[in-house]
Amino acid sequence: MQRNSHFLANCDETKKTEICLALYRKSLKSKDMDHDGTHFDAQYPHVFVTLGASGDLARKKIYPTLWWLFRDNLLPSNTVFYGYARSKTTIIEIKEKCRQYMKVKPEEEECFEQFWKLNHYLAGKYDSRTDFEKLNQELSNFEKGPVANRLFYLALPPSVFDEVTVHIRNACMAQKGWTRIIIEKPFGRDLQSSQKLSDHLASLFTEHQIYRIDHYLGKEMVQNLMTIRFGNRIFSPTWNRDNIASIQISFKEPFGTQGRGGYFDEFGIIRDIMQNHLLQILTLVAMEKPATCHPDDIRNEKVKVLKKYKGIGVERPLNERKAEVRVQFKDVPGDIFDGKPKRNELVIRVQPGEALYVKLMVKTPGMAFDMEETELDLTYGHRYAGVKLPDAYERLILDVFCGSQMHFVRSDELSEAWRIFTRILHTIEHEKIKPIPYTYGSRGPKEADEMLINNNFIYTGSYKWTPKV
Repeated sequence: MQRNSHFLANCDETKKTEICLALYRKSLKSKDMDHDGTHFDAQYPHVFVTLGASGDLARKKIYPTLWWLFRDNLLPSNTVFYGYARSKTTIIEIKEKCRQYMKVKPEEEECFEQFWKLNHYLAGKYDSRTDFEKLNQELSNFEKGPVANRLFYLALPPSVFDEVTVHIRNACMAQKGWTRIIIEKPFGRDLQSSQKLSDHLASLFTEHQIYRIDHYLGKEMVQNLMTIRFGNRIFSPTWNRDNIASIQISFKEPFGTQGRGGYFDEFGIIRDIMQNHLLQILTLVAMEKPATCHPDDIRNEKVKVLKKYKGIGVERPLNERKAEVRVQFKDVPGDIFDGKPKRNELVIRVQPGEALYVKLMVKTPGMAFDMEETELDLTYGHRYAGVKLPDAYERLILDVFCGSQMHFVRSDELSEAWRIFTRILHTIEHEKIKPIPYTYGSRGPKEADEMLINNNFIYTGSYKWTPKV
């Protein structure tokens, strides 16, 4: 009986997932997609080229994402995939290295094999125009008909960006459609190196051809920030200095560098997390209401925030995994409850377990007029149980196919972000400033709590939110 119940539950989950995917497919075909350069060319040939196909990012993220989009029938019907790298490998070897990250179910094996039949690989140098001309010839073999589009994902170390992009521009641009370039962070190490890269790219491509990917902008709750702020009367008029006491953006991980020590020695947590992921969240939290939902209108408002910003404080204790925005409202004026009310808080939980909840005060059941903290809770895993929420990379790569740049970083936005952090980065490096130590697995250093107090954030520790399951 238990086995039958489990089977029925799985069938129900599969049905919900398919309903959700059907809505995605329908939205891609909607006329609402056709505006301001955004369009999904469902029937035209596309070639998706992964440069650095034998590397870690391609194996763990790009190939799995392409497989999920293919499996869910979300890509244009005439799409093929090409890998390019210096390694003398084969598509069969790449397939075997990727498999552990691709979450293939037994019933998906046939579809999985169909996906790999559409994959090809070419070994070549990054500094050889001749090799890129060979790549261009290979791509041309798949581009039948009057229209064909090309996407290039640069899953490469920044040291080869310049020469690779030059060879793409000179030898591999689409002749019968559009060309789009996806660039993975880091976008430089500081303002000077970032500007040099931006100037180089601007000499080769238009801004509308460049997609600087920050996977945090593909996360469900990050994308939801605008709707929460500007689509709800209860939040829109209260989102100002008169009502909000403080806003805390937290990012925590409960583990160490796990084999990435060399990377962090070179780049550090500021470049890896703060300058991009957390600053993107900050702009969405702090920006004024854009004129429209057009990508450039939104990015204009984000840039305005960065131009006014001089510094950033982020709590970083490591006792749990969490990324969230906590908006703490001011105390209720004219308190009639003898100081019992705690501050209201709006919490937007990005990971793990997407959720939105409001902490508020209610009367405790009983005869006495006591009160306690509780929440109005929207936990996505509960409210949308069984509904497939696409991975951040799935959303963003699909955005590139559609030509939507809403969730990608514009060059002037990138420049302002680096301006904010470059001075502190140089000071840390030149003066050899050591980070404040704290006990592994704790909430973090006491200085973090002092920073919260200095920024009018009151931490009571009297309430623990428990997500619904």
